[in-house]
Amino acid sequence: MVHKTFSPAWKSSSQPRKQRKYRYNAPLHIKQKLVHVHLSSALRQKYGTRHVQVRKNDKVRVLRGQYKMREGKVERVDLKRERIYITGMEVIKKDGSKVMVPLNPSNLMVLDLDLGDKKRKEKLESHKKVSAGSAKVEQPTKTKRSTQ
Repeated sequence: MVHKTFSPAWKSSSQPRKQRKYRYNAPLHIKQKLVHVHLSSALRQKYGTRHVQVRKNDKVRVLRGQYKMREGKVERVDLKRERIYITGMEVIKKDGSKVMVPLNPSNLMVLDLDLGDKKRKEKLESHKKVSAGSAKVEQPTKTKRSTQ
């Protein structure tokens, strides 16, 4: 029996098993969107966007779990498993070796962006322009029609 692994036509389901299947079997270009991290309020205001794809050397803060309120630089992003590894977030194994703890991107917040990449900088700047333009556009007010 052949199982269909991934369908981009999947809309939504309230069943957790289908949501998990969608995430597990998604190709990397879709998993890339699932590894976005919220921006701090200062960066959110500066760039006019709520979240950004996390990259190596971004400075992040952990918001949930054992390492809550700790900050560090992103060491590695694992797209396949949707996990992020941060310097300083390590666990010591019984044999004495240190292993980095994989963290879920939903539990992180970006404090400082690595803008060494020109394309990334341009993309953030374009978000700023779009959000500034949409903020100026006023919604038309509804007026009551007079009946004659």
